[in-house]
Amino acid sequence: MATKANPVQFIQQVRSEVAKIVWPSRREVTLTTIMVFIMAALTATFFFLVDSLIRFGLTHLLTMFS
Repeated sequence: MATKANPVQFIQQVRSEVAKIVWPSRREVTLTTIMVFIMAALTATFFFLVDSLIRFGLTHLLTMFS
């Protein structure tokens, strides 16, 4: 059974935990954002190429048996 917490103590604990947060710098955020866009572009290109290859193979396979 949970005991009822003191609201003042709760606020103090929250402030204590918030003080432990280390926020990233503007440079870190910018570099991380750029890396996410680069990885998304690479992933999209990879799946486009794989999809094109599969479509090409299936098209030729189906025209062979038609």
